[in-house]
Amino acid sequence: MNAPKTLREASCADDYDPNSMAVDQARALIRRFLIPVTAKERVHLRFALNRVLADDVISPICVPGNDNSAMDGWALRFADLAADGDTDLRRVGDSFAGKPHTGAVGPGETVRIFTGAVMPAGADTVVMQERATEVPGGVRIARGAVTQRGQNRRLAGEDIKVGQVVVGRGQPIRPAELGTIASLGINEVSLFRRLRVAFFSTGDELRSIGTPLGAGDVYDSNRYTLYGMLARLDCEMLDMGVVPDVPEELERTFATAAANADVVITSGGVSVGEADFVRQLLDKLGEVVFWKIAMKPGRPLAYGKIGGAHFFGLPGNPVSVMVTFYQFVRDALLVLQGRRDVAPVPLFRATLAAPIRKAPGRTEFQRGILSPAASGGFEVRTTGDQGSGILSSMSQANCFVVLGTDTGNVAAGEQVDVQLLEGLV
Repeated sequence: MNAPKTLREASCADDYDPNSMAVDQARALIRRFLIPVTAKERVHLRFALNRVLADDVISPICVPGNDNSAMDGWALRFADLAADGDTDLRRVGDSFAGKPHTGAVGPGETVRIFTGAVMPAGADTVVMQERATEVPGGVRIARGAVTQRGQNRRLAGEDIKVGQVVVGRGQPIRPAELGTIASLGINEVSLFRRLRVAFFSTGDELRSIGTPLGAGDVYDSNRYTLYGMLARLDCEMLDMGVVPDVPEELERTFATAAANADVVITSGGVSVGEADFVRQLLDKLGEVVFWKIAMKPGRPLAYGKIGGAHFFGLPGNPVSVMVTFYQFVRDALLVLQGRRDVAPVPLFRATLAAPIRKAPGRTEFQRGILSPAASGGFEVRTTGDQGSGILSSMSQANCFVVLGTDTGNVAAGEQVDVQLLEGLV
């Protein structure tokens, strides 16, 4: 891959760099280089949740397998019902789910039937039990209890037909797919192998939890948020810990990570500070597509390749790590997993409850709290201070307030774009 070095070197301390790549342009550029995994494995259905289907699931049976009742009631012939009054019918049997009535329903006859039970031969309609009254030897059907032939009857194959593609290649397996595939009697499915992701943090000031802090030290939270976000995507993870700002150690770690993973993710070390060696090593070990995005938070974002592995160099600030992961890395990982039709989590409009200050020139992802408005619809307000080091703002938020590049200050009462965090899984 001959990746273009599209951005000039510029200080990340500048308020705005007009040469930063636009958010949508960066997303599109990343997508150009993504080739999904192709290796497959057979997995028992119970362990397939959140994995991606590698082959179509084709139904070997009809679902349901027989015409059956949609409710508890009485199976009968629609032609027997009187048009101008009640109808008395003779009871000739019962049909239970799993224990069908073996006889047929003739003129003037009915069978007591329960939800899911097979429709007896001759019957074409079910009257719900609330519209009928049992009488000696049978049942009285109220006038107008049903209005058309076939009412309350489910047809064989109404849900799924023999030979039908039920779940397609590239579709993620969610609880609904688990149940659908199980309803076909299939116990194993073909899945793409899990995506292997290596990740580590860089910085001499970082300490792992459980160790004492020295002057100027901080605990490394980024690996834990990355772990959580990767786990929700069902990736196979290689946590390589904290790597100090020593070029030789960084180079060894990069080489090991790239040799053992499909994707390498780092946090920190991608700005232009004197101790930020990541970008120098990328120039030596791999290829760089871009270094900077016109967004806040998360401007120093790197994407490239190290050998055969994709590389995402995320900023060091905790909020920036989460925002850049959600806006760029998440979708890239879904594509690499083999999912089809991957698209950014959609935006919808909500009323801003309190004003927001913003300078035009870059896209902002402010952390927001979305709630029902007293007048109807939804309103949103920010979590407060939007500093990129305030990780608690992500914990408090249930959405991003997305402010476009050309947007300036926004007054209370105006409509803004909102992106739900729970959609980012």
